[in-house]
This record gives sequence, structure tokens and C-alpha cells, in this order.
Amino acid sequence: MRIRLVLAVAACAAATTAVAHHGWSAYDAEKTLTLTGTIEASGYEHPHGFIRLQTRGKTWLAVLAPPYRMENRGLPREWLKPGTQITVVGYPHRTDAQEMRAERIVVNGKTIELR
Repeated sequence: MRIRLVLAVAACAAATTAVAHHGWSAYDAEKTLTLTGTIEASGYEHPHGFIRLQTRGKTWLAVLAPPYRMENRGLPREWLKPGTQITVVGYPHRTDAQEMRAERIVVNGKTIELR
């Protein structure tokens, strides 16, 4: 009986995590941000890449597309090195004032659509 309870709780937790991950409702698609700055750090990893972008007086976390999509759209890992100047266009997080969801990136003179 106890094992069934543990399995049921684990299944519910996994389902909740999956729904939370794939929902973009945490970002306000009614407000578009355009940020230009320097990459401080980046991650080209699953499920989504990220960059930490230093702008004037603020560091942003920009959530990117999955690595396979970035590669397919022409954004190689090497273009996201720290020190690189970029522009990111996307939507702000509704509750985290330092996070955004990136829709496109301008880097090395090229605009890459991420979604």
C-alpha cells in the first residue's frame, strides 16, 4: 500500500513539473523587450539554453530555445561566448524582473529567430 502511495505522489509531481516547464504563461507576450548588452555566461543545454546578459546596470537571464533548434536556425554554441555583444528581443517574466524569454537574437550581424 505504501509503495502505491509513493508511486502516485511521484507520478503527480512529475506531471506537475512537465506542465510547468512547457507553459510559457509566466512570460508577458503583451510586452516586448529589446535588450542590448554583453554575454556574461551562457548554457547551450537541454531543455533550453540560456544567457546571462549584462546591460546598463542590470544582468538579465534570457531563456533560449533548445540546442537542436538553435543549431537548426543557425545559432552555433560558439556565438554565445562570454564577452560577445548581442541584442535579444523577447518577453519579460511576469514575476521575475531579471528574466525574459528570448524570441530572437542578433549576433555577429545575423538575426536568428528562436521560436
